Amino acid sequence: MPKYVYDFTEGNKDLKGLLGGKGANLAEMTNLGLPVPPGFTITTEACQNFLRDGVVPEGMREEVSAHLAALEARMGRRLGQADDPLLVSVRSGAAFSMPGMMETVLNIGLNDESVHGLAKQASGNERFAWDSYRRLIQMFGKTVQGIDGELFDEALEELKDGRHDLELEAADFRRLVATYKDIVRAQTGEDFPADPHRQMSMAVEAVFKSWNAPRAVLYRRQERIPADLGTAVSVCSMVFGNCGMDSGTGVAFTRDPGSGQQGVYGDYLQNAQGEDVVAGIRNTMPLQELESLDKAVYDELMRIMETLENHYRDLCDIEFTVERGKLWMLQTRVGKRTAGAAFRIAVQLADQGLISLDEAVTRVTGDQLAQLMFPRFADSGGEVIAKGMNASPGAAVGKAVFSTERAVELAARGEAVILVRRETNPDDLAGMIAAQGVLTSRGGKTSHAAVVARGMGKTCVCGAEELEVSVKDRRFTTPSGVVVSEGDVISIDGTSGTVYLGEVPVVPSPVVEYFEGTGEADDELVGAVHRIMSHADEVRRMAVRANADNAEDSARARRFGAQGIGLCRTEHMFLGERRCLVEDLVLATSDEERERALAALEPLQRADFTGIFQAMEGLPVTIRLIDPPLHEFLPDFTELSVKVALAGDGAEKKDRELLAALKRLHEQNPMLGLRGVRLGLVIPGVFAMQVRAIAAAAKAVPGSRAEIMIPLVAAVQELEHVRDEARQILAEAGVEALIGTMVEVPRAALTAGQIAEAAQFFSFGTNDLTQMTWGFSRDDVEAAFFSKYLELGVFGVSPFETLDRDGVGRLVTIAAEQGRKVRPDLKLGICGEHGGDPDSIHFCHQVGLDYVSCSPFRVPVARLEAARATLAGAGSDTR
Repeated sequence: MPKYVYDFTEGNKDLKGLLGGKGANLAEMTNLGLPVPPGFTITTEACQNFLRDGVVPEGMREEVSAHLAALEARMGRRLGQADDPLLVSVRSGAAFSMPGMMETVLNIGLNDESVHGLAKQASGNERFAWDSYRRLIQMFGKTVQGIDGELFDEALEELKDGRHDLELEAADFRRLVATYKDIVRAQTGEDFPADPHRQMSMAVEAVFKSWNAPRAVLYRRQERIPADLGTAVSVCSMVFGNCGMDSGTGVAFTRDPGSGQQGVYGDYLQNAQGEDVVAGIRNTMPLQELESLDKAVYDELMRIMETLENHYRDLCDIEFTVERGKLWMLQTRVGKRTAGAAFRIAVQLADQGLISLDEAVTRVTGDQLAQLMFPRFADSGGEVIAKGMNASPGAAVGKAVFSTERAVELAARGEAVILVRRETNPDDLAGMIAAQGVLTSRGGKTSHAAVVARGMGKTCVCGAEELEVSVKDRRFTTPSGVVVSEGDVISIDGTSGTVYLGEVPVVPSPVVEYFEGTGEADDELVGAVHRIMSHADEVRRMAVRANADNAEDSARARRFGAQGIGLCRTEHMFLGERRCLVEDLVLATSDEERERALAALEPLQRADFTGIFQAMEGLPVTIRLIDPPLHEFLPDFTELSVKVALAGDGAEKKDRELLAALKRLHEQNPMLGLRGVRLGLVIPGVFAMQVRAIAAAAKAVPGSRAEIMIPLVAAVQELEHVRDEARQILAEAGVEALIGTMVEVPRAALTAGQIAEAAQFFSFGTNDLTQMTWGFSRDDVEAAFFSKYLELGVFGVSPFETLDRDGVGRLVTIAAEQGRKVRPDLKLGICGEHGGDPDSIHFCHQVGLDYVSCSPFRVPVARLEAARATLAGAGSDTR
């Protein structure tokens, strides 16, 4: 039978999974000889069994009783003993910190008899005893019995009648106890339980149940904490900070969690219990003032803080109580901190010799680095007019514009603009590039606007549904009636999803200036980032490339540390003014017309590739041949139909021909239709033109390293046809280039051994691979049912944000293993948006990929996470 209960003397900090963070750290402090009230911890395994079966596991009650008896013997009094009571707290504590998300009950063991014994213990302090009793009924009623906490709060306020808490007397609290009991009886139909053992067992079960409370579920989803871990329960003998003015409670940090600076940080509240600090019922005092109140306690606390930081080798968050001049430690944990503090503290600890630079790299995350890279508002005191989804962090200010054309026009004049749309589509790319930020009234975090904005490092707020956006009238209206017309200035905060009227001052990120090479070298935060990133580059195994489609993005990617281009999407080169050339290609009715259209496109493509090769200066550049179906480059079918219908016999010949072409090319599901390698095989000359342009550009830029990627291959025969033609063109030009494929179809992954015979590299296109594996369309499903799936736990996070290891990840693993079995030197990379996601990067390391590729703005994040993956795995990838 498993062991369900551990005394504080039995555990240690490494048992967080079993004892929870609180229980493990209480045990660790006990082992260090620090003043911890005695107690025991019920394991997370007991909670898991309880949540599964609905009853406490067999043997747990007996273990709890045995540990309680041992605690009573040690303390010399029994739980709830009338004349000299032992009281305990029952507190939650999961393996991962979930502050305030689950339940705690203090003062277990009090009833109408033991309250007098508690007063006797406190030298006749009746006020303290009755205050403690009313706190038990209030916490127990709310937490265990599910009574609305407002009922207790209202009763307290009515009793106070304008008085301060400290002005209440014993008789007041005695009356409040009676009132609280009446509330319990009215709300539950039963009297407040007087039996101390029943109080404790009910409290333990309530803490177990709080693991699945809505706020806890929401927090776990937000923080990506697994739902099946459960919480431990710590039962600790009570110490009291509300005994009088020589008592109190506080929270301390061994360093400033906001900035990382060393010093004394925290708050203290005299004559109070812990929940008073959290609830903000009374104003706390700075921790430094404790020194003047009780220097001996303050000095002891400072020594303990130093001991804990040196022991944990990290910033520690500490909760403590002072009971009649005696210091007690109630909790410690590695403290949460801001992103800036995380980098500063990691470097400080390395400089102090407490941790190595390797460990310093593991102490920060890519998400924290990303937070440091986005601009932010200096003052968020503007007029809030809407809230949406925080799709892409940062701060942006500009004139509201409602079309891509207007955004480009005003930006060309040097004016800052915010592109406002109901939703964006690929045609809005130029406008999104020109704009400082993007605001949409529709869409979510994986909508087009969000995905593209994140890729460009562009601030974006999506799904501000309360806005009525009229693109036609060039304005939007808020629910309160505020009308923002084109040209009016707005500010959007992509970190919070807030939209402001007017200009809110923006502060640029010094970290981005550092990556761009324009930052201040003596900035402390920049210095910390530089130390971490330099070491990360030394230790990581995987290379980091960038997804870039033009010379400007390629140059920025290099400045941000990219070691090549992992995805150059050639279809982006066919938009804008070049669209008419694609229309000519589609409308071609003879080989001569088609060749003429391709001949017009080829020099433009050659110039594009030349610029990218020049920017990358000999680093590898993976160029994907055209992927989307051709109809995406044609006018909208509905708009063109209306135009032709209204013109009647006067309709232009080209418009009629384009409409006929659209009807001919129409597909029920174009993303599974004539695109990728199929397009190259069915429409002769398209891929050949692109390969000629690549070869000519590579020849024009000495040292260029071109890699030609064939998209959407599902069968090796498809790849062989295109490969053979490409090889012939390259040979004629005297240019060498690798030829490989983008693995984005499940069949390609499952037949990777065959495909590897014809491919020199695989690049996993996990966006399409995710769509095809799950069988749903990225553009359609988020608004339809993603929120319900997240709520039901079908997936804990969108599979388009973080790679689905069990499904899509399994296909990647199969393809990597089969491909390398056939071709041991097969180069493997990933170029989907997952290439910039921290968890996905760790998976790519484990599978043995050679590189990840992501947007230029995410390159530093990927560099850091690739190093963290190397250090976490210590070489355990599957190569």
